[in-house]
Amino acid sequence: MKKDLISAAAILLLTLGVAVATPPAAAEKSVHDAVDGVLAVAERATDAKTLPASLRPVLVKYLSFDAMTRRAIGPGWRQFSPAQKKKAIELFTTLIIRTYANKFTPGEHPVVKFKTAQEPAPGRVEVPTTLTYQGKRYSVVYRVEAGEGMLITDVVIEGVSLVANYRSQLDAEFKKGGADSVLNSLSKTVARP
Repeated sequence: MKKDLISAAAILLLTLGVAVATPPAAAEKSVHDAVDGVLAVAERATDAKTLPASLRPVLVKYLSFDAMTRRAIGPGWRQFSPAQKKKAIELFTTLIIRTYANKFTPGEHPVVKFKTAQEPAPGRVEVPTTLTYQGKRYSVVYRVEAGEGMLITDVVIEGVSLVANYRSQLDAEFKKGGADSVLNSLSKTVARP
């Protein structure tokens, strides 16, 4: 009986060890796949105007725009109706994809070096990278969450969180005029060329 307990404890510890090691490895793979997919699309692109549409399927596959939108809007998100939430996610997704695509010059290839993924909290993984593009180096950290299906929930560039940056803007809009003000602001931003 004692031997069975020791064996069960050893199996449990091994299982826990595998579970702890799995999220960073899965997150790294997800980020590698996302970066590879984006770079492949960007390399094939010949026109900057069509790049957002070309990048959309890759980004939608690897980024949790639901989580990003919810966090960018902040506490006011709870006061959005289901229809307003859906519209906010659509607009924010379009805004992020367009903003991201505008950072690329078609045909140019950034060099991305991956560092070891870290798990600052259970289910949360940060995948740090160094990106060299057009002669400049940038520190880029991809935040991934296991609860989001190993999707990227934030990108931190040179210490600035994409989500926190938008949150400061969208939270202020919400305080001015609620959900309608946020949606109006997002609509105006997306409508600009």
